[in-house]
Amino acid sequence: MAENRVTFGSKLGVILATVGCAVGLGSVWRFPYMLGTNGGAAFLLVYILFTIFLGLPVMITEFFVGRHSRSNTVGSFKKLAPGTRWSWIGYNGILAAFLILSYYSVVSGWTLEYVWQTLNGSLYGSGAADYTEGFEAFSSDPFRPIFWTAVFIGLTHFVIVSGVDKGIERASKVMMPLLFLILVVMCVRSVTLPDAEAGLVYLFKPDLSKLTSSVVLSALGQAFFTLSLGMGCLITYASYFSKDTNMQATAWQVTLINTFVAVLAGVMIFPAVFSFGIEPSAGAELVFITLPNVFEQLPLSFLWSLIFYILLAMAALTSTISLHEVATAYVLEEFHLSRRKAAWIVSIGVFLLGIVSSLSFGVLKEWTIGGLTFFEAVDYLTAKIMLPLGGMLTCIFVGTRIDKKVLKAELTNQGTVKFYLFSTYVFFMKYVAPAAIGIVFLNELGVLDFLFKGTR
Repeated sequence: MAENRVTFGSKLGVILATVGCAVGLGSVWRFPYMLGTNGGAAFLLVYILFTIFLGLPVMITEFFVGRHSRSNTVGSFKKLAPGTRWSWIGYNGILAAFLILSYYSVVSGWTLEYVWQTLNGSLYGSGAADYTEGFEAFSSDPFRPIFWTAVFIGLTHFVIVSGVDKGIERASKVMMPLLFLILVVMCVRSVTLPDAEAGLVYLFKPDLSKLTSSVVLSALGQAFFTLSLGMGCLITYASYFSKDTNMQATAWQVTLINTFVAVLAGVMIFPAVFSFGIEPSAGAELVFITLPNVFEQLPLSFLWSLIFYILLAMAALTSTISLHEVATAYVLEEFHLSRRKAAWIVSIGVFLLGIVSSLSFGVLKEWTIGGLTFFEAVDYLTAKIMLPLGGMLTCIFVGTRIDKKVLKAELTNQGTVKFYLFSTYVFFMKYVAPAAIGIVFLNELGVLDFLFKGTR
């Protein structure tokens, strides 16, 4: 089956599809508010360093697992270490992708609601308080968010059913250039606002006094989150790489483009935020509560709002496609079903779980797990436990189980591509990356705070 496995049809398709896998709400929505709440340029500097020196080696490692095995995330570990428990890394990735998709689709649906509100003129009312009340009223509604969640899952389902080359690759070739174009247009508008330079200074002039252990660890966590590491997406997509795909170059290109998009998102948001005297640390609600207030004060507010929320919806869709494909590829290959049947199983399961996530903002708000709503609990479980665990164990697996000659042969396309500093890569992948991910893992669980609370 691996020999006849479908592949991406072009080098451009490989890059855009894999960039689409990495670029999503994590870059356009999560990155700006993380930067805003962690001191600006100092966070950006540490984030870029971690992305290149730790994120890149882990990405190359996941590419190796996917292409060398030519299988889904679970099948990859079964092939590389048959008869062992290493396949649980794959199961972790499949479950993480499925769970993330269930609540990610809810947030993605919100972007469509804001596109609709912009189109029908109901978004802009009479002040910032209305935006807060409007968002809370919408997100707690028992029907509208579920409707938009269903629409978003439907769009994702359509692309997945169309296949790897005619669905994922074709959609990526349309959406990613369009996403970049819209981002650039929004950036140009933002930097031409009055006093926009204050936002650019905040974004690009590091104040190293802002660097704390918390900021450093947040930057490391964001680097892994935005690159989609540990959730099986990169392993699954790499399994569709052709044998002559230069995985090192692809990893570099995806890393640099993803970082560039994150920086552009900052350029789009912070000059506007400073121009209108809004706190840069507005947090997660920046996109749905703070920015409508900014758009309302701009000439042609309807146009800028529509462009922005379409951008956000497209960024979300590129990620939901990759998450869906992780689960679909598993069901398709492990249970020997058609792509259409496998996609339906995943879509229906995700939608049912998404209903519970959506209702946890309203009628199920009081139903908590360890003090967290269902939405918050799934987010916590995946982002703070399953993803770092998956990334760390993948590095340990390749570092301890895979023959270095086999690893080098795959990453150099059987010696036809140079791999400079291969031994340095192996050192980072085998020792540095697992240790760094482990530290983030312990920090996210609050273990470091507990251990060092007397020294901080």
